[in-house]
Amino acid sequence: MSARKRKSAEKRKEAKKNISYAVLRNCPTSPRKMRLMADLIRGVDANRALDILKFSKKEASVRMEKLLMSAIANWQAKNEGVRIEDANLIVKEVFVDSARMLKRIQPAPQGRAYRVRKRSNHVTLTVESANKVENSVEVQEVSDN
Repeated sequence: MSARKRKSAEKRKEAKKNISYAVLRNCPTSPRKMRLMADLIRGVDANRALDILKFSKKEASVRMEKLLMSAIANWQAKNEGVRIEDANLIVKEVFVDSARMLKRIQPAPQGRAYRVRKRSNHVTLTVESANKVENSVEVQEVSDN
């Protein structure tokens, strides 16, 4: 491995230490339905996002709430000794990718068959402390001036 690649790999590794995330794979909900929930909580404070998901009627919100709780628990594991209330956690990014599709056949009139595609998805949710985000922005502004 060259020095340039090693340095960039170390930078990525350092950046990952500050960010906690959780991944949900092969969730049997269509990606479109899950993206509706993802759009509601993207960029929102973690406590507010939990409230939004808890009181939503959508079926996908239950899975998304569980995923957010997992991401918060991962953040706690990485940041021992820091209180969640002091950290001001925010949902930094949420993205939903389509996963495998189960293809089924439904009988149709006149001897035909229609294909039914049962979709599933992968969800990745990233949580970050708002305090760290503000500090990094201040550092960049000072260095620019």
